[in-house]
Amino acid sequence: MKELIDYIAKSLVENQQEVQVRESGGGNRVRIELIVSKEDMGRVIGKGGKVANSIRTLLRVAADRLGKQATLDVIEP
Repeated sequence: MKELIDYIAKSLVENQQEVQVRESGGGNRVRIELIVSKEDMGRVIGKGGKVANSIRTLLRVAADRLGKQATLDVIEP
């Protein structure tokens, strides 16, 4: 799941080297933190949060296939 978020984020941003993805949690619950540069925050969040919500939906589907629950937090640098 971490790799999925990393791939999506790097596809959206201009500063790919500043993308950081952290995965924490255990058992059936996973928390993923996405950190991008300040200039790319708008690209990742999108108008009205639509892009971020779409990424969260993809993450939920991927987690469900593995029998897990996952959340995504976009962290401001």
